[in-house]
Amino acid sequence: MKTLLTLAVALTSAFPVASAADVTSRSGGPSQSAMLARTNPGAPDGAAFFRPVLDGVLYRGGFSGGDKARTGLSSSQRQSLCSEGFSRGFYADFGKNTDYGTTSCSAGSFNYQPARSSRPADVMKALHDVIKGNEGPVYVHCMWGVHASGALSAMALVQFCGWSEGRAKEYWNNARNGAPCSNGCDAWIDAKFDRFEVDTTLQITEAERSAICPK
Repeated sequence: MKTLLTLAVALTSAFPVASAADVTSRSGGPSQSAMLARTNPGAPDGAAFFRPVLDGVLYRGGFSGGDKARTGLSSSQRQSLCSEGFSRGFYADFGKNTDYGTTSCSAGSFNYQPARSSRPADVMKALHDVIKGNEGPVYVHCMWGVHASGALSAMALVQFCGWSEGRAKEYWNNARNGAPCSNGCDAWIDAKFDRFEVDTTLQITEAERSAICPK
């Protein structure tokens, strides 16, 4: 009995409660409180503002304290995300010193790539592939988890959930935690959306939308 208790404690230390969430579940869309929470279960160690956007398909975040070296996710963070079931990751706007590539784990693999919030097409295509292929979710992050990852998330809500641009911008604004923006926040997010158009080739079904989109 003592041996079992020791093993249980060891496992709890190695895999904290925050990692116990099933991030692959497409269970009807995240709640507003989860979308705006400071963090949620399933976050890799060292992540900030880990939040669901599309259930089982898209999560967003950043780094606690930022990523001043612009080196992106560490090897252990990539392994953690891979083990949780994530299939892809994108570093939006800041990863100039990042070594991208594929991480393998017992659950599969995690493909890590750069992204730009001003050029969202690749991310939208990857999300569509995940939805249609029933693959593990995508993790989009930026330096802090506020501006760029939020912009791509807002665009995904327009693309796949039929949100209006105004509603998506309001979500982005509510989720930025009061962080400032160069030249003002309205101008910042307006400039990103000026380069975004809904891609009519990336269609999903009503059943898929119901399973992943916020209510």
